[in-house]
Amino acid sequence: MMKPKVITLTLTLVCLVISPAQAQVTIDVSKITCEQHLGFKITDPNNIALWLSGYYNGQRGNTIIEPQSFKENIEKLKNYCFTNPKVPVMQAVEIVFGKGK
Repeated sequence: MMKPKVITLTLTLVCLVISPAQAQVTIDVSKITCEQHLGFKITDPNNIALWLSGYYNGQRGNTIIEPQSFKENIEKLKNYCFTNPKVPVMQAVEIVFGKGK
């Protein structure tokens, strides 16, 4: 009878003491180069594109997403980045789409 209680108590204590390690990673998007963006060196380029879209649309107060335009814009950015790998991706966005887009 006593053994199940001891085992349960021990497992409970072990679970409380050993908490899962969670790494918190922060990324300064302004420092990501086109080369890093296209080369999956930071994360999936689509994740960065989504963040950039939200950032620039938020600056303009725009809450509407046009999926077809979004895909076309991703391709335009990729094409620019392919020929200009050292340019920061945020600067590339401003060059390709104009300031505030």
